[in-house]
Amino acid sequence: MPQEPSTPARSTVVIGATGNLGRHICTAFSTAGHDVTGVARSTAEGIDAARLLPIDAAADPAELRDALAAHDPDVVVNVSGGWGTTEREMHDAHVLLVERLVAAAAGLDRRPRLVQVGTIHEYGPVPQGTSVDEQHDGVPLADYGRTKLAGSSLVLEATADGLIDGVVLRVVNVCGPGTQAASFLGSLAARLCGTEPGAPIELTIAEAERDYVDVRDVADAVLRAGTGGAEVVGKVVNIGCGRAVSMRTLVTTLVEAAGLDPRDIVEVPAEISSKGGDWTQADITRARALLGWVPTTPLRASMADMCAEIRSTSGA
Repeated sequence: MPQEPSTPARSTVVIGATGNLGRHICTAFSTAGHDVTGVARSTAEGIDAARLLPIDAAADPAELRDALAAHDPDVVVNVSGGWGTTEREMHDAHVLLVERLVAAAAGLDRRPRLVQVGTIHEYGPVPQGTSVDEQHDGVPLADYGRTKLAGSSLVLEATADGLIDGVVLRVVNVCGPGTQAASFLGSLAARLCGTEPGAPIELTIAEAERDYVDVRDVADAVLRAGTGGAEVVGKVVNIGCGRAVSMRTLVTTLVEAAGLDPRDIVEVPAEISSKGGDWTQADITRARALLGWVPTTPLRASMADMCAEIRSTSGA
């Protein structure tokens, strides 16, 4: 009896594949059976992708365009960029790169689904207690939020013009395994995992409340946005837990996850600078309705997995 022809794997290109979120997104699409190509400025180990292309997408638009054309992707995910230190760095990472990515994707023979991973900070500061939804016309004050909003707007405008099938996910603060050491949470976790039980833990804790979501839940949302139906095209969708957590609760949970006693915390007063708002809480009603997505990883489990990975990689 002749075999039925197999369905070819869908092709996905992940821009920013070597970052922590990019790694988890690659894994999510690969596990779902996609042929995944990662794109990043440099190669790295442990990326769950069929191939990893060292391309600086902001600096070399021709190389990016050729890479997309060669792999003819069904889905393109942009998770590149970061906080940066100057407005120019953030403009290049969040606006110039997106501009060139949209142009490259629009030039393909068929329209790909382009998932732009944005940020809750695109809304700008909101009053404490606000559960911000996608209808909110926020005004970001910091360079990070402004440049990320500009990049997301480029994706939505190109979608409205029929050039791509774009969707923007506005993601809250991310936690979980692989959280980068350069972040507040990652650096604190690394420090706590190297602390002996019983030793005093001197910390400065901000008077802030923020929404946190596990990196694996974000990757699942990106997969659903990339493979969902036409109803998601042209939409902005918030991705978060839908609950603001005080920084004291966050720190205490992380201290416990590291196997330490929160009673050993010694608060040290100091001025704290933040690139985000003191209050973030996402309304995730639309994510449930359009993506069938809800976060499934509790904060405590996310912190425990983060500490476990730190210890496994550092030998602590």
